[in-house]
Amino acid sequence: MHEGHEQMFRRRFFVSTILSIPVLLYSETLQEWLGFSVPTFPGSEWIAPVFSVVVFAYGGIPFLQMAVPELKDRAPGMMTLISMGITVAFVYSLASVVFPTESAFFWELVTLIDIMLLGHWIEMRSVRRASSAVDELARLMPDTAERITDDGNTEDVPVDELSEGDLVLVRPGASVPADGVVEKGDSDVEESMITGESKPVSKEPGDEVIGGTINGDGSLRVRVGATGEETTLAGIMRLVEEAQQSKSKTQVLADRAAGWLFYVALGTAVVTALAWTVAVSFDATVIERVVTVLVIACPHALGLAIPLVVAINTSLAARNGMLVRDRIAMEDARNLDAIIFDKTGTLTEGEHGVVDMATGDGVDEDDALALAAAVESDSEHMIARAIREAADERGLSASDASDFEAIKGKGVRASVGGNEVYVGGPNLLTQLDSEIPDNFQQFADEAGEDAQTVVYLIRDGELIAAFAMADVIREESFRVVDALKDLGIEVAMLTGDSQDVAEAVADELGIDTVFAEVLPEDKDKKVQELQDQGKLVGMVGDGVNDAPALTRADIGIAIGSGTDVAVQSADVILVQNNPMDVVRLVKLSKASYRKMQENIVWAAGYNVFALPLAAGILAPVGILLSPAVGALLMSLSTVIVAINAQLLRRVDLSIPDLSGVSSSDIAQAAD
Repeated sequence: MHEGHEQMFRRRFFVSTILSIPVLLYSETLQEWLGFSVPTFPGSEWIAPVFSVVVFAYGGIPFLQMAVPELKDRAPGMMTLISMGITVAFVYSLASVVFPTESAFFWELVTLIDIMLLGHWIEMRSVRRASSAVDELARLMPDTAERITDDGNTEDVPVDELSEGDLVLVRPGASVPADGVVEKGDSDVEESMITGESKPVSKEPGDEVIGGTINGDGSLRVRVGATGEETTLAGIMRLVEEAQQSKSKTQVLADRAAGWLFYVALGTAVVTALAWTVAVSFDATVIERVVTVLVIACPHALGLAIPLVVAINTSLAARNGMLVRDRIAMEDARNLDAIIFDKTGTLTEGEHGVVDMATGDGVDEDDALALAAAVESDSEHMIARAIREAADERGLSASDASDFEAIKGKGVRASVGGNEVYVGGPNLLTQLDSEIPDNFQQFADEAGEDAQTVVYLIRDGELIAAFAMADVIREESFRVVDALKDLGIEVAMLTGDSQDVAEAVADELGIDTVFAEVLPEDKDKKVQELQDQGKLVGMVGDGVNDAPALTRADIGIAIGSGTDVAVQSADVILVQNNPMDVVRLVKLSKASYRKMQENIVWAAGYNVFALPLAAGILAPVGILLSPAVGALLMSLSTVIVAINAQLLRRVDLSIPDLSGVSSSDIAQAAD
């Protein structure tokens, strides 16, 4: 809807502006003010009236149409006020062609329409928000599936033809086509986009799998348990749609001001008519006074007061790594009471790293890490990548490895420098019948308390090193939590990970409110819980499983590197993947709202000053606002509002260093 309105206002603005040029050139008032003249010819006196009629019919009619719902709801607003001003100016100006008066309002009429079209074009462009979150969710599901027939062969069938009880083959790297239970095979399945679990989940016969998740290196045979609308992914899609529909409409400040101004203008016009009729009897002077009041009341400046700030706000936010997709959300960010952060990929890097290590007697840490990196050189597992990255960070060179072998679910083996070397978890030690020395057992126990994963390095049957792996906390996450607390905003964390993992991260960051082991539908409910307490809630996330919560929240904030559906479900997108931008968002919201208030004061102040003068309150002392001077004041108020909006560009969005917040480059870890 907003995209259609945007194109409509844009098209009508350009056409109306071009058609307004002849009206301005042949305006006697402007010629007198600016000291220029244009050639006249027989019929040139009709240029202003004819072109004004065309501009009114083409550019003004949309405002009249949009004023109808306001009048039906008995809630006059900006559209009603604009419609009143342009209609009065149009009728009076046409009448002045037949019944000569002191002046007509043709140039005021067309410029008013042009400015209002420009303001609403800017507004619609800012408001426009794509609504393709559900489409992005649907793309997770494959189009076809390999169904296993009774004779053991496979056949490609559309996913929507699958039925409960069908047996399907899920090859390595393929998407699971439907919810079901593994009947045969072992593999690790990437579920982060659905459950939020930061590590691939091992699946074996009897385990449930979710449609839309990604299979790992193994092959699975899955018995379909739910299809279509019954799948977990379909449930998430319904939640997104419901949350979108539950969003309430917020009336913008300018529209409320326009509603008040509508009644003030009508009241002033009535009083003006009565007072002048009593004073000089009813004649053309009374009509001119009333028309002047009603035209001056039309909000040139008020129509641009908010759209200009919004446009600058959106541009400024983009330059600082924030894409604003919902104007109301940006305005409301200043009032946030609580912000919920998803853990994985938001407060943490979403990738495992080596955060600690222990070595046996006489074994150098660098040598152990280089040896492990050599063994893992041919593996694409995330633990292998973490070990190689840790070795690269230390500038270590890995030796050549040969005879590489992946031991399913346990680890890897390779020959390095004539030694048989293994890298793997506790299951690998069990297979090799290796005992864990006390120092390594203590290291493993401490890592377990911090919810860290431990992998071991075995050389020629001897355990020589152990590595603690964790999902690394972003360095900036420490500062963002303290900064938000300093702003008086409650910080909470939401994750599908275990309670131990969640509490380890929360303790490191100083977050008091933790929601752990939360399913997608429960994430949505947790946001609702805080909202039910009367709090304005923001949600920061990056995964599909965050989409319902992002949409349900009063302000949904997506990490830009997250999945497309999370981005489409959010009101604000952090392009630079930096949670500190949440703090900048709040600061920009506060600064923008102040500018909006100042512009409303400037715009309304013009009317407060001009309306009494137009009504003739100072006529007894010889001061009477003419239509021409009123139009000049109208233009000046628009210029002031535009300049004031530009001052928003000076807002300081830098985040000062906070006492007690570490600025160390050492990566903090949890998980």
